Amino acid sequence: MAGSRPDPGHRHAMPDEHSDDFVHEPVMVDEVLEALRPVPAGIHVDATVGGGGHAAALLADRPVAHLVGIDRDPRALAAARRRLAPHADRVTLIRAPYDRLADEVGGVARRLALPVTSVLFDLGVSSPQLDHPERGFSYRHRGPLDMRMDPDSSLTAGEIVNTWDARAIADLLRRHADERFAGRIARAIVAHRPITDTVELAEIVRDAIPAPARRRGGHPARRTFQALRIAVNDELTILDRALEQALDLLAPQGRCVVLAYHSGEDRIVKRRFRDAAGEAPPPRPGLPPPPGTVPVVRHVWRGARTPSRAEVERNRRAEAARLRAVEKLGSGGATPDRGSS
Repeated sequence: MAGSRPDPGHRHAMPDEHSDDFVHEPVMVDEVLEALRPVPAGIHVDATVGGGGHAAALLADRPVAHLVGIDRDPRALAAARRRLAPHADRVTLIRAPYDRLADEVGGVARRLALPVTSVLFDLGVSSPQLDHPERGFSYRHRGPLDMRMDPDSSLTAGEIVNTWDARAIADLLRRHADERFAGRIARAIVAHRPITDTVELAEIVRDAIPAPARRRGGHPARRTFQALRIAVNDELTILDRALEQALDLLAPQGRCVVLAYHSGEDRIVKRRFRDAAGEAPPPRPGLPPPPGTVPVVRHVWRGARTPSRAEVERNRRAEAARLRAVEKLGSGGATPDRGSS
C-alpha cells in the first residue's frame, strides 16, 4: 500500500485508465503466499485486486494457477491489467463489488472446469486512492467530498456531510470509527454547512475535538474520514456477504485469507471465520452451542498475524494490518488442526 506522497501544493490530474500512477505495494505479501502455498491447483481469487500487487506475487509463485481479480474501481483494474500482462493467459479481471463473488467467479469456474482453491481479501484503501486528492479520501489534501471506490455509485461523502442530520452522522461515526466525540463532530458539521471540500471538513472536525485529545492518535479527522468512506462504499455490509460467498465457493483444502485494517472489518472476519469453524457462542452464557453447529473450515492459525517491524518501518500504512486465514474442510467433516502454515 505504499506510494509517494504528492506535493501538497500541486494539483494532480485524475488518473485515467492509461496512466501508470496506480502503484500498489502489497502488504504482508510473504505471509499471504505462505498461507496459500498448500492449497490445491485451481482458481485463485483476488477479490480486491487493486493495482495487482498480491496477484502478481501469487502468479509468480504459482506458475500454473489461474487468477480471477475483482475490483469496483476501473482505474485499479486498468493498473492491474498492465501489471499482470506477462500472465495474461492465466488472468481474468472483472469489474464488480466483491459481494458478487459467487456469480462472477462461479461463472469463470464453470467455464474453465476448475475448482476455486483460494480467495484473498486485502481490505481498505490503497495508496493511489489516498494520494490523489480528486478521489476525496485524503484529509490532508484539498479535494471534493467524494470517497467513492466505484465512480458510478450514487452516494458521496458530500451528500452525507451536507444532508444527513446530526444524529445520523454521530451514529455513523460511532459505528464505523468508535469516535469518542461523535456528537460534537456531528453538530459542528451541521453548523458549518455547506461544506465543500476535504480540507474544510478536516478543519471542522479538528476544531470540534477538545485540544488535549487532538495531540493523541494521529490526525484528528482520521476516524471521521474512515467512517465516511465505509458508509459511502457500504464496506462492512458488502464484506460480510462476500465472506459468506467465498467460504461457500471454496473447494476442500482451499483457503480464504483476509487482511483487515480496522477493528470493524476485523470483527466481521473473526466472527464469520469463528462461526464457520463451528465455534458460534451459545445463545446465553451457560447454555450449550446451537444444535447442528458443524464446522466447515478450520483456522490455519489462531488469532491474527501482524506485519514485521521491518515492513512497518518501510510502509507505515501496513501497521494496522491483521491477517487471518481458514481452510475449507472436506465432505468427511473436521480434520485435525495442523497449526500454522
